[in-house]
Amino acid sequence: MTKKTTHKKALQEQAGVSQPETINQNIIAAIKNRRETKPTTQQLIDRILEGNMTALSRAITLIESTNKTHSLQAHDIIKGCLPHANKSIRIGITGVPGVGKSTFIESFGTFLSKSGKKIAVLAIDPSSSITKGSILGDKTRMEDLVKDTNVYIRPSPSGESLGGVARKTRETIILCEAAGFDTILIETVGVGQSETAVHSMVDFFLLLKLAGAGDELQGIKRGIIEMADSIAINKADGDNLKAAKIAKVEFNRALHLYPEKDSAWQPKVVLCSALHNEGIDTVWETINTYVNQTQSNGYFEKRRQEQNKFWLIETIKDHLHADFFNNDVIKKALKLQLGLIEAQKTTPFAAADYLLHLKTDL
Repeated sequence: MTKKTTHKKALQEQAGVSQPETINQNIIAAIKNRRETKPTTQQLIDRILEGNMTALSRAITLIESTNKTHSLQAHDIIKGCLPHANKSIRIGITGVPGVGKSTFIESFGTFLSKSGKKIAVLAIDPSSSITKGSILGDKTRMEDLVKDTNVYIRPSPSGESLGGVARKTRETIILCEAAGFDTILIETVGVGQSETAVHSMVDFFLLLKLAGAGDELQGIKRGIIEMADSIAINKADGDNLKAAKIAKVEFNRALHLYPEKDSAWQPKVVLCSALHNEGIDTVWETINTYVNQTQSNGYFEKRRQEQNKFWLIETIKDHLHADFFNNDVIKKALKLQLGLIEAQKTTPFAAADYLLHLKTDL
């Protein structure tokens, strides 16, 4: 009798081989633990004071939100952080598009970080009046600075806010100060002469200029130049260095035509090249000299008090605006008045007068 062979065919299914775990179970558990329930207001405040960047970003998002529930929570967060704020130097940095604001901030921020400073960069990005969107690409443009553990960069859309800053920039400054940042840099959208709101929330206003942007007459135009505490002529390198030196002389002449500032500070004009990290230390020395002088003569604290009064009025305006347009009765009446305007049965001025009186009667 022939013996049966136990030979297995090649196509016969073989017992499977146990595969190693491709995902570390400890990592899964850690992720699940981090996905905790939404933190309470007090938890966010505590974490901000500990310097937690995730909590800081969450809180800023709540501040920028137009949701009523978020606004109430944001108010409590600001109230909790306020006693720990006002311990930084606030520097506004502005200039026309293309002047090199992002490159300057990266070079300046790196310099400050190496000096032991903790820097928060609030980059305001212009919003489209058509699509309402913003690119928010400042972190991409500051690719080295964004890796620095001493630096926090927060891009925000300008939205409908005028003056080169976002609607909630001032509140964001308070949170960043509470989180331990001692130097706040505010990069504005760079719209030119009308960019003034940032001046009302910073200690030092730095205007970046380019050589060949205009003559002495351009330098004495009222507006943004008049408010500058210092003018830094950027891209002062290579073939442009000679033109930058000439521009420095012209702006110095122009600045001396202005009346003396209440701070008793004479604005300085300096040269720098953010691309080559030249003149950055001179800019910082100028800022330090200004801070020391204004703190000694009492102007520094006086200016902050004046800014607080200004923002009281602005906050009231903001709340009145929101209450008006969020009112259900006003919404219906506004829609009706817009229809009447389209039908040429009323004028914008008459419609506005009607709506304002309607709100008064509510």
